[in-house]
Amino acid sequence: MAAPIFSPRLNLGTALRGSPGPAHYIFAFVFFVRLIVLTRFASSSSLLPLSGDMHFYDDWARQILQGRLTDHLAFYGLPLYAYLLALLYKIFGFSPFVPGFLQACLDAGTATLIYKIAVRVFRGNGEPVRNNVSAIGLAAATAWAFFVPAQAYCVILMPTTWLVFVFWFLVWLVVNARRVFTPLRCFGYGVLIGITATGIATILFLVPLVLAALLLKPRGETEGGPSWIARSAAIALFFLGLGTGTSPCWIHNYFIAHDRVFLSAHSGINFWVGNNPEATGYPHFPGLHAGQAAMLKESIDLAEAAAGKSLKRSEVSEYWTAKARTYINTNFGAWLGLLARKLANFWNAFEYDDLSMISYFRQQGIVFPGPHFGIVAALALPGFLFFLRRFPASRWIAVAIVLHLAAVLPVFVTERYRLAVVPGLLLFAAFGLETVWRHCLLGRYRAIVVYFGFLLAFAILVTLPRKDPSLWAMEAYNLGRQALESNNLPLAEVHLQRAYRYVPGNAETNLALGNLRLAQGDRPSAKSFYRAALQAESKHKGALNNLGVLALEERFWETAIEFFQASLESDPADAKTHYLLARAEMEKGDISTAWSEIQIALRLKPEQPEFRALSDVIRARQ
Repeated sequence: MAAPIFSPRLNLGTALRGSPGPAHYIFAFVFFVRLIVLTRFASSSSLLPLSGDMHFYDDWARQILQGRLTDHLAFYGLPLYAYLLALLYKIFGFSPFVPGFLQACLDAGTATLIYKIAVRVFRGNGEPVRNNVSAIGLAAATAWAFFVPAQAYCVILMPTTWLVFVFWFLVWLVVNARRVFTPLRCFGYGVLIGITATGIATILFLVPLVLAALLLKPRGETEGGPSWIARSAAIALFFLGLGTGTSPCWIHNYFIAHDRVFLSAHSGINFWVGNNPEATGYPHFPGLHAGQAAMLKESIDLAEAAAGKSLKRSEVSEYWTAKARTYINTNFGAWLGLLARKLANFWNAFEYDDLSMISYFRQQGIVFPGPHFGIVAALALPGFLFFLRRFPASRWIAVAIVLHLAAVLPVFVTERYRLAVVPGLLLFAAFGLETVWRHCLLGRYRAIVVYFGFLLAFAILVTLPRKDPSLWAMEAYNLGRQALESNNLPLAEVHLQRAYRYVPGNAETNLALGNLRLAQGDRPSAKSFYRAALQAESKHKGALNNLGVLALEERFWETAIEFFQASLESDPADAKTHYLLARAEMEKGDISTAWSEIQIALRLKPEQPEFRALSDVIRARQ
């Protein structure tokens, strides 16, 4: 009898294997949500960054495109994201939209990984995917789609989304592996972690997770030879991959800058900011101004001023590290209390968004309504108590969360620093809710009461209020500053006045209100706020420069010179202040001093056309 031409089972299986599955739909849905947020952001006035950390990366990328590939000093800031932006700018032009588009793809990939990890962890080995397991993954991935901080950080010029994707990609590789990794894969994983570390160094804290997998996962049945030799070779290749991946940084630092820095020398200042007598567990900058560019520059200036000479970047880092270690050694009890405060800050519902993009996006209707960290943490923490024993594979997720927490505690807590743990928390939260629902259907009310008892305790823990008024003023200040930069003066008035009510003696708030009064044409009030800023911080460069400019416009040459000279005492390498001082000296009639000052400005920033124009005027007067 002839064989049938049509085989329903074979064709159906082939069709099913080629059909989109839940993971594909999750990727498409989350990417669509992120694309809507990106297009809304692209139509706003804040797409092109004017200040802050986003401007830091944007400016660095533009310098690279201008040919300044290196300043022949050790990196003072991790370089990967800046060079990636430069490459994208070179190909697609100076638009933040393309980086945001790529990050939307990565964030959709993170949602897909959440689903795949849920399927692997909660179904057991070799079991088919049950409906409840699929529902857990879908719920966690959907929650990630609308998690408000993830929506905000995905579309701005920051490397946070890249870290989160690589972090959970590595966790998925560990969770999904039934056997120990092959040596070649170990090398590849090391390279991936190393390359990512040149953009965000906290990924290095996943190294123990990979090593644990190399030591604990069973070997393949066909592998021969002693186990310890094979595992040792895999570990050696893994660390070789780490060295290879990080090589762009250490090769540059060791052989081009001739400075002994592994990745970036800014680790010292970050360590001190997180461990000093005035530290709060959040980014508090005693003697420094917030914002990565300003903070890094001032940290170098202060270290060199203390040493009385120019320093290598490694020496700057060691200066700040030594100050932090001195504080820890002499105030060990207080430092332990600070560490406990950081731990509480990490799990608290308070959002320390140092970029203030979350509040801005919510105010402008750019992001969709969705959950924040507090509710996710409150729902997830009971999972650590109830489900780690029942599902052993979930322990890898818990270890990854703990390792990232360990990466944050040595420095300080911000919303973007703790974003990487949220996918894991969402998995525990979704499983907890699914379990409660199942217990309700089965009438297991005792288990429900126990679960909600723990949930209530954790909800109280994560919602403990933060009473420092400066924390509550931060959001209002940043929103007011952003409104002022976009020339929305009425909105700036509302937010800055709210910040002023929280911290009337804060230098930055008074400076912003002075700038607002100046934009409104009220020069006397502007001067009053600038002087209030100087009362709070006697060497505040912004207030000194602004008062100097006002005196220059009012033709009080001597007064302007005094303000500019005082500003240069705190920042002698500021080219614009040298330029302003040259103008004041020229108007006063001291052409020789004016010529000296404009030459300093030109040495610092030779590409500035207004500096050259003033130089020509002074030369003509000579």
